Amino acid sequence: MSFRDMLDVGGGLLAPDTVTAPAEPEQPGGAAGQSTWRVALRELLHNRLGMVGLGIILLMVLFSFVGPLAYHTNQVATNLTQVNLAPGGKFPLGTDQVGYDVLGRLMVAGQSSLEVGMAAAVIAAGIGTLWGAVSAFAGGWVDSVMMRIVDALIAIPTVLLVLLLATIVTPSVLTMIYVLGFVSWIITARLVRGEVLVLRTLDYVSASRVAGERPVRIVLRHVVRNVIGIVAVQATFEVANAVLLLATLSYLGLGPPPPAVNWGGMLTTGLNFIYDGYWWQIYPAGICIVLTVVAFNLLGDATRDALDVRLRQR
Repeated sequence: MSFRDMLDVGGGLLAPDTVTAPAEPEQPGGAAGQSTWRVALRELLHNRLGMVGLGIILLMVLFSFVGPLAYHTNQVATNLTQVNLAPGGKFPLGTDQVGYDVLGRLMVAGQSSLEVGMAAAVIAAGIGTLWGAVSAFAGGWVDSVMMRIVDALIAIPTVLLVLLLATIVTPSVLTMIYVLGFVSWIITARLVRGEVLVLRTLDYVSASRVAGERPVRIVLRHVVRNVIGIVAVQATFEVANAVLLLATLSYLGLGPPPPAVNWGGMLTTGLNFIYDGYWWQIYPAGICIVLTVVAFNLLGDATRDALDVRLRQR
């Protein structure tokens, strides 16, 4: 074989028959698709920061949902005889201004914070995925109208939009889930649209059209399933954002009213006693918020690295 028959690829000399074009993405469910997910899972498990984030999340879930089963406290009736007690044997993290056990209150508050954050992320992922997929797949004036709506919502600051919606509806855990889910789907929609614009030109999508499949079936069966990786990464970030937004609303007095409680509400109440030295009413809730947000961001970064082929190759 002569030198002219050789190709210089990536700094090395390869024969023409060894140079292959990039393979198109496989449909999930095939052998290549399953192999890709296995490789991504293996990469995720080898990411130390990602595993640290996952470990913190699991600890927070166990602390919030399993902890109250082992550490029983009364979070309904107040006890004015044990107000603002410092941490000690009976109360490991002290009591608050109405006599609630702070450690037990942290557990109950964690349930609301995690439930709102995760549920809002699921709603945002569902709305954003369908919106972006339909917009990109339909194209034309449908795409233009749908994306102008997204652009208009992006132009409104998220906090301002949340405050507007929170003042319209009656605050509760359920309404907070809907409000935060409604304001969090916009970024997901833009990410999904960009990916679907590429996927709709691939051969298996064209073959589905030629085979006479309905557009709705093509979007749900072929297109949406190929953007799950992007959606999963964004969803982890949305959980962290929802936890922070809930804390912001509670700080401004627009969170779920008592007896519902969340970490943001505990932090807000504790700040009223910041000059009294009652640190146990401030730092525990703040630490829980910070740890949860950082953990979900670490997991999101690790998931992105595991699913991105280019980053894996590096």
